[in-house]
Parts: sequence; C-alpha cells; structure tokens
Amino acid sequence: MKNKSLTATSNTETIMISRAEYDALNGQISELSQQVQYLLEQMRLARKKQYGSSSEQSKYDGGEQLSLFNEAEFFADESPEPELTEVEKHYRKKRSETKDCLPENLPVETVECFLPEDEQSCPKCSGPLHIMGKEVVRRELKIIPASVSVVEYVRYTYSCRSCEKNGIDVPVMKAPVKKPVIKGGFASPEAVAHIATQKFVMASPLYRQEKELNRSGIMLSRQTMSNWLLKSAGDWLRPIYNRLHELLLQRAVLHADETTLQVLHEDGKKAQAKSYMWLYRTSGDTDRPIVLYDYRPDRKARNAEEFLDGFSGYLHADGYQGYHKLPGNIVVVGCWAHARRKFDEALKALPEGERDGSTAMAGKRYCDKLFAIEEKLKSLSPEERFDERRKQEEPVLDEFLLWLKAQKAAPKSGLGKAVYYCTEQWPYLAHYLLDGRLELSNNRAERSIKPFVIGRKNFLFANTPRGADGSAVMYSIIETAKENGLDPYGYLAYIFREAPNMDLNNEDEFARLLPWNTPENIRTAAK
Repeated sequence: MKNKSLTATSNTETIMISRAEYDALNGQISELSQQVQYLLEQMRLARKKQYGSSSEQSKYDGGEQLSLFNEAEFFADESPEPELTEVEKHYRKKRSETKDCLPENLPVETVECFLPEDEQSCPKCSGPLHIMGKEVVRRELKIIPASVSVVEYVRYTYSCRSCEKNGIDVPVMKAPVKKPVIKGGFASPEAVAHIATQKFVMASPLYRQEKELNRSGIMLSRQTMSNWLLKSAGDWLRPIYNRLHELLLQRAVLHADETTLQVLHEDGKKAQAKSYMWLYRTSGDTDRPIVLYDYRPDRKARNAEEFLDGFSGYLHADGYQGYHKLPGNIVVVGCWAHARRKFDEALKALPEGERDGSTAMAGKRYCDKLFAIEEKLKSLSPEERFDERRKQEEPVLDEFLLWLKAQKAAPKSGLGKAVYYCTEQWPYLAHYLLDGRLELSNNRAERSIKPFVIGRKNFLFANTPRGADGSAVMYSIIETAKENGLDPYGYLAYIFREAPNMDLNNEDEFARLLPWNTPENIRTAAK
C-alpha cells in the first residue's frame, strides 16, 4: 500500500509529508505529551510533599462521597450538641475543658504569706492582729532541671568483741552491697536510664547530652555514655528482648514494617550504603503488647523469615514483595492505608481545578468507604466484626475490583500507579476478611516505627553494627514499655537496679522484669 501524501500549511509555506511521517510525528507528540503530563504530576506532588500538610484528609473527603455511596449518616455527629452560653445579644459555644492535669501524688511545696511584723497591728486601734483564716490564692507548676549527685556506697565490716579478746580466729563479716549496673564503672541505674530516655524517647543525640552536662560542670564524654548504653543493653535488656521475642511468636496476628538506617562501619559495605531497621509488633487482640526492632544489613526476605521462625498466623504488612515470599503458614494481610495513599497522591498530582469528580477521587472514595464502615465496627467482637464485614464490606470490595479492572490509565501516571498497586496487591488486601481480629491497615506498625524515624533525623546514622543492634534492643524495650503504659525512664531504672541482683535463669525472678509485672509506681496515666 502506497503512502499517501499530506499537505501541511503554515503562514509562509506549504510542505508535503507522507502518511508514515505524519503518523510518526503524531506518535512523538503523544509520547511527549504523556511525558509532560507525568512531569507536571510529579512536580505538583513534590510541591505538596515539601510545602503541604502530610495528612491525607482534605476538603475532597466531603460531599462527593455522599453522592457516590449515599452515606449521609457517615458524617452525622452522634455526640450531644455543645451547650450554648448567652452573652449579650449573641450565643457562643461553651469552651471545652482544658486537658491540662496534674497528678495528685506530686509533692506540694507551700509558700505562706504573712504580714510583716511591723504591720501586724490594727490600723484603727493599734491593737495586735491575729490570724483568723487563710486562702489558697493560686497553684503553680514548678519544674526543676535534672539534678545530679554522687552516690557513695559505704560498706561496714563487723567483728566479735569476745573473739577479739579470747579467740584465736576473729570472724569478720561485711554488709552486703547491691551489684552495680556496670561492673567496674561509675554509672548508676538512674544515669543510664536518663541517658537512654533522652536519646531514644526525646531523640536527643549523645553529643547534645554531652554539651548539656558539660555546661553543668560534669565532664562526661559521649564515648563513655555510648559504652554505658551498649553494655547495659547487652547485659540486662537483651535477655528481656529475647523473652519478648518468644512471646511475640506465640501470637496469631502480627504487624511488620521496615525503614532505612545508615551504618558507617560495616564489613563489605560502603558508608553510604543502606541498612535496615525492621519492626515487628503485636496487634490489637492482646492486652500485653510487644514492639520489637531488629537490625539487619539489608532488606532481603530471609530477614523476616529468620525473625519469624516459629510463627504461624497472620502478618500485616505493606506491599513489599519480600513479605510475600514467607512460608505458607504465614498469611500476609495487605494495607488499605497504602492503597488509599496511592489514590490520594494521584489526586494531589492533578491541577486544583480537575480534582473534583476525577477518577482518582472516585478510587479514593472506595477506600474511604471501607474505613468508614470499619470505624462503625471497631466496638464489635472479632466474631461479630467478621460477619458484618462479609455483609457490608465485601460488596464494596467486589464493586471496587470491577471498577479497577475497567480503568485504562497511563501506567506511569499517578492514577495508573494507584490502580496497578491495588490490582497487583488485591489478594493480600482482601485477606483481612479472613478473621475478625485482623485490621484494615498496617498503621499500627507505622506508628510504632515512627519514634525510630524521628530519632534517626537527629542522630542520622549508627557507627557500627553493634551500635545499631544495641539501638534496636533499646528501642524495643522502651516502645514496649510505652505500649504497656509504663514510664520509660522508670522502667529502665527498675531493670538496671533489679536485674544485676537477680538470677536471670530463675523464671519466677526473671518474670518480674517483664513490663506487665512491674511495680505500680512506674506506670503512667498516658500511654
């Protein structure tokens, strides 16, 4: 078949091109248009990530959902209406009570205010005045920076006066002294607990703590503090970590996640190479939560398989393919928060004027619908939740899957990536229907790994694998303590006082160190 000649006209001249050339030019224009559209999407999304809010909630979470799913009751507020207070010709909502609260067991320092002695006479008759009453004028919260002192252990020795006078051998007895947290060192349980809490809870690197102590006249180096943390973590926290690991594997439902970590001195790797901190934790089906970190030099699937050796049950995870290579006795449950996030990113990559009624918004609404139903089911028992999900959510999933298969979005576009993620992950996303104890998302793991991510922004890297492993143990004990309603500092100080003076091979003694068996005085009101 011969190529047809076509005429192209401009303001100055007319040229003839073949049909093949014309089609080739159109193909190039179409390809370039897609590239431009993709780059514009990425630019808008990058701008949103840099300058916008990180929340996935937006003004687009509103009225569109009403018409799509006819769910007006989803937005209804069932809480009682706020009381109104009349204020001179207009009404104002009554202010909500403050959340500030001081614990009752705080020591109270009383400041008594008396009249000066030279003013304790009656201004009318000059007679002496006497106290007839008192009133509390105000209460103040007084905060004193951490105080530092030296604890000196003095041991007394005893002997017998009678044996000294009449005996040949005089028995000498010494008073018992508790073992220190670090043998041969001058660290106290409270000092190590404070340094650990500042670094792993407050994200204050050791060099900042060093500077703060130096300003107080205490010349304690970061090298010494680092040695204290590594030694105490290895001697006293590692056995607790191992026991918590055993208990974790006995659960039926777990969550997992991972994030990067830079380790400067690691055999066979450049300083710039990525290492990983993995996280595993219990789900919401237990009143004894456990959160464990696990440092590994890479992101290979065998890391999760080794850590979870002996576990059989459900594992919530994101879309990383490594989890899908786990043994068959582990059922991976996908994360709908990740699926929703893909559509949210596709929506934010669109120009402002094109977002309302867009395909990306329609996909996001399907995810929103599932989360809305889950919110209503959260108070039900696992058995009841299992039945209600089949009735209410399964039809939404069927409709959503048909909708996904009908989409023809460009693969590299935001919408194309969202559609591909959902269709490729669909078997795992639908697994939450298998058991009422399962959750719609893996947000529980993402919340637990966030403290490490925040800390990493401050200390940036680990120096050696030993330091990274010690950090994993510290974060594990601290985050598990927080999940169980314990004060991290109080719990660490308790361990460092008690563990050196225990037989850790005695199960009854060792059990006292677990978070749910600790004294009541180290518990906190807020988890």
